[in-house]
Amino acid sequence: MHLTLVAGDPESNPKNSPTLYKTDRGSWVVQGWVINDADALATLDLPEGESAVEIPDRMIPFFFQEGRAGDNV
Repeated sequence: MHLTLVAGDPESNPKNSPTLYKTDRGSWVVQGWVINDADALATLDLPEGESAVEIPDRMIPFFFQEGRAGDNV
């Protein structure tokens, strides 16, 4: 899988995490905070092989700026 950096959280220091990446497979990779809350995990009812992360609302507009130049990772 080839990743292209789309955006890091501009309000997070020092590493701009959470971070959004676009893949060469027509999908996204989202780096965020691991969800450990038992009630949230029960609500999500994640199947085997899946996980969930949390990102702040301020990251959502970056999904719509896909055409901007990114760094290959």
